[in-house]
Amino acid sequence: MLYISILTEPTYGGVTASFASLGDIIIAEPGARIGFAGRRVIEQTIRQKLPADFQTAEYLLKHGQIDMVVERSRLSQVIAQLIDFHQPIETCLLLPNQK
Repeated sequence: MLYISILTEPTYGGVTASFASLGDIIIAEPGARIGFAGRRVIEQTIRQKLPADFQTAEYLLKHGQIDMVVERSRLSQVIAQLIDFHQPIETCLLLPNQK
């Protein structure tokens, strides 16, 4: 079964550590902050400054942690395309009035 995870602003803590990161396809909205702990906590723990875009959807996309960054206005169209793409081949070949 296809599991699409959609990360919105903000997605932190246990959500990120558990089911949100397990999707077959992980989509985030532009600029969404996503992480397990907040920026200040991480910087205090590692005693280093983090990049300005750290924990943003764009940063995570660039580093392979999510699959797509999609504007909310286009989300339903993208999800429909993904679901259609993952249908068994015989379902995809049916004409629209045969579904």
